[in-house]
Amino acid sequence: MTTQTAAFAASKKSVLLPIIVCAVFGLAIIFVTGHVQAELLHDAAHDVRHATGFPCH
Repeated sequence: MTTQTAAFAASKKSVLLPIIVCAVFGLAIIFVTGHVQAELLHDAAHDVRHATGFPCH
């Protein structure tokens, strides 16, 4: 029995795009939710900022 494999060459765009999108969404969550009026969401974002070392005050 023989096994055939196909070579997959990922382009730079296909590798970098998901990384960039995740980074943008992650940073948006950290920075945008800090300005939300809902106190519970704001406090959660504030705690995440302190835990990750982002300035919040």
